[in-house]
Amino acid sequence: MPEPVPGPWSSRSLPPALRFVLGLGVLLAFAALGQALAAGLRLPLPGSVLGMALLWGALGVGAVRLHWVAPAADGLLSVLGLLFVPATTGVVDYLAAGAQWGLWLLVMVSGLLLGAGVAGLLAARLVRPDPPGGAP
Repeated sequence: MPEPVPGPWSSRSLPPALRFVLGLGVLLAFAALGQALAAGLRLPLPGSVLGMALLWGALGVGAVRLHWVAPAADGLLSVLGLLFVPATTGVVDYLAAGAQWGLWLLVMVSGLLLGAGVAGLLAARLVRPDPPGGAP
């Protein structure tokens, strides 16, 4: 199917830098909306998560077009590793405190692995492929 020709009011006819800034504005608007809703309604959910859920819904119903936010989202994903540097620095600062919580950490990781293993085995048993040759 051929790509539609962008009209004079299409975001595809804008320069790439401007498309990036507009897409970033849309992403930040949804993040701010999520923060405001989470704080205003006192929801036990991070506002950024709520904002991204709202963005997902808006993309799903067509209120927001993917090409509006794709340049900004791709740009942010390209530097995603750098966004984890502050969190990693914080974890490294508190490694000594984490040593005191070794048993707690062992219990949490063991529970996580046990739960994930049971869920995986259960899913493997529930989603079996049909045998080749007919019904089971």
